[in-house]
Amino acid sequence: MNGRSLLLGLWLLLSACSQDPRTSIEFWAMGREGELVKSLVPEFERRNPNLHVKVQQIPWSAAHEKLLTAYAGEAMPDVFQLGNTWIPEFVALGAIEALDALVAASADWDLDDFFPRILDTNRIGERLFGVPWYVDTRVMFYRKDLLARAGYAHPPQTWDDWLAAMERLKSPADQRYAMLLPMNEWQMPVILALQSGAALLRDGERYGNFRSEPFRRAFAFYLGLFRRQLAPAAAEAQIANLYQEFANGYFAIYVTGPWNLGEFHNRLPEALQTQWATAPLPAPDDRYPGVSLAGGASLALSRTSAHKAAAWKLIEYLAEAGQQEAFYRLSGDLPARVSAWRDAGLAADERAQAFRRQLEHVAATPKIPEWERIAGKIAQYAEKAVRGEMTMDAALSALDADVDSILEKRRWLLDRGHR
Repeated sequence: MNGRSLLLGLWLLLSACSQDPRTSIEFWAMGREGELVKSLVPEFERRNPNLHVKVQQIPWSAAHEKLLTAYAGEAMPDVFQLGNTWIPEFVALGAIEALDALVAASADWDLDDFFPRILDTNRIGERLFGVPWYVDTRVMFYRKDLLARAGYAHPPQTWDDWLAAMERLKSPADQRYAMLLPMNEWQMPVILALQSGAALLRDGERYGNFRSEPFRRAFAFYLGLFRRQLAPAAAEAQIANLYQEFANGYFAIYVTGPWNLGEFHNRLPEALQTQWATAPLPAPDDRYPGVSLAGGASLALSRTSAHKAAAWKLIEYLAEAGQQEAFYRLSGDLPARVSAWRDAGLAADERAQAFRRQLEHVAATPKIPEWERIAGKIAQYAEKAVRGEMTMDAALSALDADVDSILEKRRWLLDRGHR
């Protein structure tokens, strides 16, 4: 054997020895979660020595497009994180495996331990297509001291009380407002509409329903917050530092999500740490609390995965109550399993408990693939109405027309018997 052959043989031997014999699971996770979840992987691999997890961190801003590109290129990961409003779209594409049979075959798997209305966002029809990883909804963050100064020892529980409290909180002369309400967001108009009992779509979700009386009532309430100078006509990007402005009293109320529990704790001055609190949202009537959004992120299994059994083991592991507790401590993301709240120290956290109560009063947005585009239209026309570029009637008529156009293909398919 000459020297070249010997070197080639050694290289082949070393290559064979260096290959990892374990089954590799590709997992795409979004934003900060994609970095933090890596610390949970070693325990999974210890329990499953024949499996290896490769975590790829995807920025939220690019996640939707990257997943669609991966689907089109037949290069989907085995497991991936989805915002639960994205699930209908990826189900319609045929990109996600239904999980009912896997759940039924799993030992010690208790779907009743998940917040039921959050779990429902993962169902399309009667089938389960995702497992909630963490939960998200919106509650009221408020300054206790400023509300007390306005004569309120407790946060308002009805729309009427909310308006009355905000009237006392505002100070136009000092350019101080009661509430920060970014006008380029769709969430608040939709929350108010859901509280009013509005169906956002009609006729089997074939058409927009934004000129209905319940939606009009909610939209009028929303616009009134700006007309009465209770909230500044500004987008969130126009507020230089919302934490500093909250501390300065520029606004006393902010409806936002659980990610801000940590931000408020870390960014507000020490002197204000005892002066802010959270509460469930007020209701239009005396049925407190009012409804909020059923949000969060889920774990999905690719329909084309070559390692479905292994990938399902990873989903099972990350959905364990113990792992959800650990992930909460790492990320601040609220657990999707009720039992995890008892053991993660959340039961004694008054600010987190507002979210716990609100999670019993949440509603999902329409489970259709077109929802993200519709949500964008709601934000667009809400901003036009706030700025006075359109009347309320004109904005809602245009919104219905645009949504009807977005749903044209859906109507065509449904009218021909497609699901």
